[in-house]
Amino acid sequence: MPMFQSNPINHSPLQKTLKRYPGLFGIPFVLIIVGASFGLQPFTQTRYDLHAQKVKQVSYQETLGLDKSKKKFDIREEYYKLNAITEQDWEPKRIARPKDVPEWGVPPTRPDVFPDQVPDSKR
Repeated sequence: MPMFQSNPINHSPLQKTLKRYPGLFGIPFVLIIVGASFGLQPFTQTRYDLHAQKVKQVSYQETLGLDKSKKKFDIREEYYKLNAITEQDWEPKRIARPKDVPEWGVPPTRPDVFPDQVPDSKR
């Protein structure tokens, strides 16, 4: 029976080169990434320019003196304000209970015995 050849197809020079140096396959990918970064640079610059304009508008409001009228925040002062509010004069008022509801629930029938101490025969 005849034997098959080990290399039935002749490879192209590009395939031989990529098989010998697999790092060459990644070079076009890296070049595309770097080229895209340079290509998108005007768009990112526009983004940062718009952000700088917003910051300039806020600083313009600060130059008008709008922040000078604000009082500096102090947590201790707020704490004392809240304590003063809670110490106002007030009385708790009881509301009427519905009919047929005892004051503290159902009173026990035998105060000296708890429900878990009653024998099973008497339950």
